[in-house]
Amino acid sequence: MEPVQLFDLASRQARWLSVRQAVIAGNVANANTAGFRPLDVEDFATVLSKSTPSMVATNARHLGGENPASAVGLSERDSDVPVRPSGNSVRLEDELVKAGEIRRDFELNTAIVKAFHRMILMAART
Repeated sequence: MEPVQLFDLASRQARWLSVRQAVIAGNVANANTAGFRPLDVEDFATVLSKSTPSMVATNARHLGGENPASAVGLSERDSDVPVRPSGNSVRLEDELVKAGEIRRDFELNTAIVKAFHRMILMAART
């Protein structure tokens, strides 16, 4: 049986969500650190476009390509948030909203994988 690309995509998104959750948690942990600037990761579409799966050439006439390494880029978040006198610009409200978005995305990812897994099992039984 051939590997299912949906499971690979869901796995990549889950890893990306884990990294983003860790970055957001770091922002919350450093909310009172003088001079700290909030960080964020590239959005998933950008990361995915950098790591599009290449086609496997099983015949000389097939298309081929390389699979570039996918690195999640961290960057300081550009925002309109005023910097406090301490030099810190973390807003806990924004970080908690992002944490909620990550949780929702994890739940959606899991629900899609479960539904797809059930469909494969049902097809295999038939």
